[in-house]
Amino acid sequence: MQKRNEKKEETPEKYIKTARVIAVTSGKGGVGKTNFTVNLAIALSRHGKRVSIVDADFGLANIEVLCGIIPKHTLGDVLLGKKSMNEVLSDGPEGIKFISGGSGITELANINANQTDYVLQNLKFLDEVSDIVLIDTGAGISKSVVSLISASSEVIIISTPEPTSLTDAYSIIKTIKESDGINPDFKIVVNRVESTKEGEEIFEKLSLVSQKFLSLSIEKLGIIPSDNHLVKAVKSQKPLLISSPDSEAARAINDICSKLLELPITEKKSNGGFMGFLKRLTKT
Repeated sequence: MQKRNEKKEETPEKYIKTARVIAVTSGKGGVGKTNFTVNLAIALSRHGKRVSIVDADFGLANIEVLCGIIPKHTLGDVLLGKKSMNEVLSDGPEGIKFISGGSGITELANINANQTDYVLQNLKFLDEVSDIVLIDTGAGISKSVVSLISASSEVIIISTPEPTSLTDAYSIIKTIKESDGINPDFKIVVNRVESTKEGEEIFEKLSLVSQKFLSLSIEKLGIIPSDNHLVKAVKSQKPLLISSPDSEAARAINDICSKLLELPITEKKSNGGFMGFLKRLTKT
């Protein structure tokens, strides 16, 4: 018999964990976007975060090259229904994980309704195993790149002091601002600078035009100096933070990582985690 004052125990709602999804992109190729993504992932992992990289630069699949790892399966195997997400998630250095896009994969833009459901059910696995998911997009403003960025809550844009890189970075911001996406938070990393002053000037130029013509505020995430250690790291297929952890560029990436983690996680940033990102991407 139940006691008179005994309260019935309430069952709490099931906690659904979601990952923080950050797209990393650039207006043009060759600015160090993928290198930055891999090393940022390692820095985040060293801070105790579970990090997964989705290689969405489908024509190149450079993540595996920079890590010196040949994955057994790719995202294409999931799209074809051959493998689950758990089976295609490869182990990278220092505890990070990555999904290889596979060379030449373009099926994501053309999957049918049944495939979409299958892919969504599989890719939501990343929310369970990741605190942060980094989306390494292709360069430029192609339809697929714009779709990926528009579906993301946070975007890191990599630029260099080259005038064309700066112009292309602004083109990305303008295109996304005028699209029907969720207007992500834009963060800028200026790479390969000769001095901190040069990096500050590049950011100020981009910030001024964004504010003047788009009424949009962008955030400076960090500045990375030119560093010969990075060239050696690429040749050795070992990420910079592993091959030369005390180099200037490595220290700059660690500073960027710390700043990223210090930023408050707003409702906009969480925005449904990786599953929310997928639903916006596939418009389901």
